[in-house]
Amino acid sequence: MNPKIKKLEPRARIVKAMAHPTRLFLVDELSKGERCVCELTEMVGDDISTVSKHLAVLKNAGIVSDDKRGAQVFYSLRVPCVLNFFSCVESVLQTNAMERALAVR
Repeated sequence: MNPKIKKLEPRARIVKAMAHPTRLFLVDELSKGERCVCELTEMVGDDISTVSKHLAVLKNAGIVSDDKRGAQVFYSLRVPCVLNFFSCVESVLQTNAMERALAVR
């Protein structure tokens, strides 16, 4: 494998960790502040084991951190700059929409 491509693998793992609508939702919610798993589970509308698995993927990628307090686990964004990624994605979506609109004319 090309060494330059090999060097990009850690970056790809981070992007891949966010490549799911539920995980994007979780990151967005955590951008507003720390949340316990029970709150996030209610917001997502899925079972706690599924939400916990999504949070584990984000944690393993270094995007979120957790803090156990008694029987509850609270999550927060470890590196808030990950939200810059959302802005970039929105810019791509807007550019694509404008290009499609111009192509229709």
